[in-house]
Amino acid sequence: MRRPVRAALPVLAVLLTLGAPFLAVSFSVPDDRAKQAEVSQGRRVGDVLRTEFAGQDTDAVLAVLPNASPAEVSRFAGAVEDVPGILRVTTQPGIVRATLDVDPFGAQAEQAVRDIRAVSAKDGTFGEVLVGGPTASLVDTKAAIGDRLPLAALLIGLTTFVLLFAFTGSVVLPLKALVVNALTIVAVLGSMVWVFQQGHLSDLLGFTPLPLTVTMPLLMFCVAFGLSMDYEVFLLGRIKELHDAGVDTTTAVATGLARTGRIITTAAALLSITMFAFGSSKVSFIQMFGLGTGLAIMLDATLVRGVLVPSMMRLMGSVNWWAPAPLRRLHARLGLREGTAHPPVPVLATVDA
Repeated sequence: MRRPVRAALPVLAVLLTLGAPFLAVSFSVPDDRAKQAEVSQGRRVGDVLRTEFAGQDTDAVLAVLPNASPAEVSRFAGAVEDVPGILRVTTQPGIVRATLDVDPFGAQAEQAVRDIRAVSAKDGTFGEVLVGGPTASLVDTKAAIGDRLPLAALLIGLTTFVLLFAFTGSVVLPLKALVVNALTIVAVLGSMVWVFQQGHLSDLLGFTPLPLTVTMPLLMFCVAFGLSMDYEVFLLGRIKELHDAGVDTTTAVATGLARTGRIITTAAALLSITMFAFGSSKVSFIQMFGLGTGLAIMLDATLVRGVLVPSMMRLMGSVNWWAPAPLRRLHARLGLREGTAHPPVPVLATVDA
């Protein structure tokens, strides 16, 4: 607490370093490669098909033209043949099957699906064209999640802000909590890219490096964000209790940290052990969920809640409790309180600046 800048900067450096690989993230859906070969016969069959047979019809892109004539189907098939990443094209009445010569869950395959859909968009004479298959399902899944992600993030951020404001009467502390939690989540996701996408621990954990399973980061975010806010409220509750009793911010932060540190760390250790146990799974996305969530809990309970948050509050001093006058009046009427009386609270000795 005596040197908050010196304490906070290394933590920020660690979080940003861990989060840097997230800039190169790619997403996919799990296939047989998510399972380890020694426990999955299906995985071994898939490996043989991928290495010894060019193009897999089971992963083909299917285009259905329900209202097209045979001539239009043939003309559409000819246009699809020119799409990069297509190995061969076959036709049936009303159906065009495009076999890929690239990873069906890779970026090139996704672009091929977009190009095939663009063919029908450019020329409306084909009528309705429905494009499906495993790659198209991945494209649609990512689009469905991506379209709703900003709204979900807005609702989570707004709800968190409102509740923490009602609890603290400050607009600074809720913003600080959201920023710090975002840093933690990015650090965890960057670590998962480094491990599971780039494969740096693949020999140790026994998985095949693949893009991150598209739904797992969302699940990790929900668990990690909820627990982070839980620990935030534990810490802020003690600090606010002391602040409301008239203790200065520096002493309130130091005493609040001393009172909650062991509880938060113990709870986090117990929960993270449970999560890390998922790392023993033979399925890579289950390993990622366990290791990622366990890492998020440990980072938050130690470096973030134990060092970064107290250092930031020490630096901001009385600014921590700032709110515009209209919001202060609103909080005075509607804010969350346990009571109006504050009994004497023993505190730590004031820490020198």
